[in-house]
Amino acid sequence: MVDFRLLSREDVDAIHGASLDVLEKVGVMVKNEPAIELLREVGCSIDGDVVRIPPSLVADSIKKAPEKFQLHSTDGGPQYTVGGSNVIYNPGSAAIFFIDRETHEMRRANAADFVDLVRLTDALEHIHAQSTAMVPADAPEIISDLYRLYVILMNSGKPIVTGAFTKEGLLDMKAMLEAVVGGSEELRKGPAAIFDCCPSSPLMWSDVTCQNLIDCAEHGIPAEIIPAPQMGATSPVSIAGTVVEANAEFLSGAVISQLVEPGAPIIYGGSPSAFDMRHCTARLGAIEAVMTACASAEMGKHYGVPTQGYLGLSDSKAVDGQSSFESGMGIMLAALTGVNIVSGPGMQASENCQSLGKLVIDNEYCGAAYRMIEGINVDSVSLAAEVITKVGPGGHFLAEKHTRENLRKERFIPSDVLDRLSPDAWVKAGSLDTTYRARERAEKILRDHEPYSLPSDAAEGLQRTLEGILERHGISLSSLPIL
Repeated sequence: MVDFRLLSREDVDAIHGASLDVLEKVGVMVKNEPAIELLREVGCSIDGDVVRIPPSLVADSIKKAPEKFQLHSTDGGPQYTVGGSNVIYNPGSAAIFFIDRETHEMRRANAADFVDLVRLTDALEHIHAQSTAMVPADAPEIISDLYRLYVILMNSGKPIVTGAFTKEGLLDMKAMLEAVVGGSEELRKGPAAIFDCCPSSPLMWSDVTCQNLIDCAEHGIPAEIIPAPQMGATSPVSIAGTVVEANAEFLSGAVISQLVEPGAPIIYGGSPSAFDMRHCTARLGAIEAVMTACASAEMGKHYGVPTQGYLGLSDSKAVDGQSSFESGMGIMLAALTGVNIVSGPGMQASENCQSLGKLVIDNEYCGAAYRMIEGINVDSVSLAAEVITKVGPGGHFLAEKHTRENLRKERFIPSDVLDRLSPDAWVKAGSLDTTYRARERAEKILRDHEPYSLPSDAAEGLQRTLEGILERHGISLSSLPIL
């Protein structure tokens, strides 16, 4: 297994120590009263809504958090271990724009676009999890979080990375997941979704996000704690300073989670960006943002908890050279660092746009990254001394049994999206570039792939649950787009 690190052990210790100082001397702003009371009861210093957390409480909380957990598919398919060196790619969330399938121009995303993205993700072999990746403009805003979850549950059996926009939204989404998996205990024993809980940089927990974190802990739902500092704007301009701030935000969330339920599954996440002073924009594809996300994941590994990072996305508005460079770099470095949940393949314009063509290309990069982290196998078979001796000087290995038996073990074989033709063959095939081939493959998948569909009893239970939620909001099921 290949292993890559940006931080030395001394660096990790220094960041940890500085983060503890921030929590003890500066504190975090907590806008949620239940969380304030929990923290007050264990002796934290409370000054209005600013909470100062002692190092001993941080250390005790981190010890209670699990090193790994099993993430389940809703269709009874593969289970994935979240933790250790395992890597799971998903499209990230939550974009409001989409690259149109016909005009290839950026526009507001709608429900039909999201269905296409979910079905494409369902088919891609190296994207192992779904995500509530877009906010459809034609879905009612009050239920847009759970509407996205409904679309995924009806069109794919892959596990899900998601998040709620309101306090009630998380509990409603939990009820929908329970309807699919068979109840609250089944969901607790076999979680099929991870929920994002994002503190606001610098050093603040909103009422909604903090309550989401509390509810996740209470119900055994894995929670990704995802700081999103903007380097130079909402965090220090230095990478180390940003990691200190983000680390303090994560640790404060870990304390709250473990006070609610010791052993509640949490994930050390990160969505850092480099604030571009020239254009006043937050750049997630910048090399400094990638380095910060990977370094944050190294801190998570130091604490012995699973990790997450927004990597594999691009700041480019088109599927172009910049898009491939930034996304490929993030995908590869995430794998080498061992980030467990990698959110971002398919995303453009930072976190604001999804592209089917880019997702297809990124799927190939993810496959190559999986091959990279397998490393180089060195044993008597792979050393191939016997077959080298047999072939000898001037021979070739094309017809050798060793080649036939080991080709797929040794070689990542991409789809035709990545060009490996000779120049003449490429010209005869139409001189098509990668972006065109990716769009064509996306269209073929959407024509031919039969997505997973829920069993009738689960689908009926899910629909009844959704109808009950909609009734509370005065919305009819028939009024929702494409249902």
